[in-house]
Amino acid sequence: MRTAGLSRTRKAVHRSLARHARYLIIPFYELVCLRLVPGKIPWAAYIVSFAEFAERASYFGCVTVFTNFIQRPLPEGGNSAGAPPGGTQLNAGALGLGLITATAVVQTFSFLVMALPICGGMLADAKWGLYRSIWIGTGIAFAAHIIMVTASVPAVIASGYAIAPFAISVVILAFGTACIKPCIIPLIVQQSPVRRQYVKTLKSGEQVIVDPGITVRSMVYICSWAVNIGAFLALPSTYAAKRVGFWLAFLIPGLIYLLVPLALLACSRHLVRLPPQGTVILDCYKVLYVMVRRAGFWRALRGGKAWEGAKPSALATSGSFTGKRPIWITDAGWITYDDLFVDELRRAARVCRLFLLTPVSLVAGTSLDTLLTSQGATMTTDGAPNDLLKNFNYLTISVMAPVFQLMIFPWLRRRGIDFSPIRKICAGFLFAASGQVVAAILQWRIYETSPCGYAATACAIGTGVSALSVWWQLPIYALEAVGGILVNFTCYELAMVWAPERMRTVLFAIVVFMAALAAALVLAISPVFVDPNITWVFISAAAACVLCAIAIYFSACLQIFYSRAPPPPP
Repeated sequence: MRTAGLSRTRKAVHRSLARHARYLIIPFYELVCLRLVPGKIPWAAYIVSFAEFAERASYFGCVTVFTNFIQRPLPEGGNSAGAPPGGTQLNAGALGLGLITATAVVQTFSFLVMALPICGGMLADAKWGLYRSIWIGTGIAFAAHIIMVTASVPAVIASGYAIAPFAISVVILAFGTACIKPCIIPLIVQQSPVRRQYVKTLKSGEQVIVDPGITVRSMVYICSWAVNIGAFLALPSTYAAKRVGFWLAFLIPGLIYLLVPLALLACSRHLVRLPPQGTVILDCYKVLYVMVRRAGFWRALRGGKAWEGAKPSALATSGSFTGKRPIWITDAGWITYDDLFVDELRRAARVCRLFLLTPVSLVAGTSLDTLLTSQGATMTTDGAPNDLLKNFNYLTISVMAPVFQLMIFPWLRRRGIDFSPIRKICAGFLFAASGQVVAAILQWRIYETSPCGYAATACAIGTGVSALSVWWQLPIYALEAVGGILVNFTCYELAMVWAPERMRTVLFAIVVFMAALAAALVLAISPVFVDPNITWVFISAAAACVLCAIAIYFSACLQIFYSRAPPPPP
């Protein structure tokens, strides 16, 4: 049932289109000469972004301290809650299960968080709708926060059974996040009142084209900016673990999480809430099944004419697979899609090709953060938490994302420089590779200056750390952040702008799933995360990023994204 908010927004859209009706077909010279600008973003979209800010703040507040909680034992002379004694180079710890186990747990959690959104997106499309799915995920995740705080109480840690409730809370948090993550950005994009291009005259007298794609891009950047501002609020959790203990480090995110339902309630009456329209996954399977049966696997993989052969109109003409079992189009309505759906799926598949190599950049960008946190513990911290600098990744994104969106990209467009999605992603890969080169050099210097030499990770000689300051890690996180802006934000934008409207949730879940593949890749290679191999892990990640950038740039199947023509209408 459509809400009052939906009715009001649709009326506003109709008034806007009526006011600019004579511009709906824009003359070619105006389309070429006038610059593109975003439309006005409804305030409800900002409130949903605030809810995502609170959800991400609580999420990263927990995840940031996972590595220390799992890897390191309770520090000697500490307060039994995981905090080390003051004036030492010791770091917070609790379970003492080691680096490899910590990496396995964190990456398994990351895999679940990034893989399950495909199921969450399907449920949102088929049954719950976006808004209700976010509410269900909010309730599940809040229960996870309560269990996580319980697992970090000093009495539970001392009993030796903290790992059980902690593992349960991690799995529950993954399921809650899976219901929220694929729905936030599609819900925000639904609020856009701009459906077609039209010409608008600014107060300065300049005529511009209000473009739906630019509007969606601005909304995606605002949401992503809110995400990284929220992630930066993990900073209190790192200091809480260092100064007080893990119970407070997990309690702070739980309290921040209470802002999510408040924000959802504040904007509930003003949101455009479309009813669930049914999942497209089954229809996607049917199209691909028909393609493979009619054209064969390899021809279907190449696409081309195989797409045309899967259309109901083509099936009605031929009536059968080539030399194989006939397909009965009218039999119980097995073919439930139309020709337009095949064209939309073909467009979505073209977008997905661009995402295939992004797991490599994600490995170099964020999936190796567990290794960087462990690296920080082998350096001189002088009282700072060894996982502190991870927050500067999010801070850099929060600062640089508006700089790219409001200054760098418009400056390039004004000068006619075509910084296409392909070039953005390739540049992001190169920035990620640069960060890994710095990490490799730093790890080599740690081995050279550590009291234990090339066994620095678990060193217990003297201070147990290298004389190098942990602040030398700052360039790594800064380069990772810039690479993340160019790769991840571009993928989000493509998933929302180029994807057909009824496939946005699923396609965004596929983008997120690429991070799950990155987590699985790190999990597979985690047994080599031991001294003295860590330097080579960073070098390998840098080399893989460079090779992927070259492969993407020269791949013929991605040339469509070099086009400067506006994307197909949503």
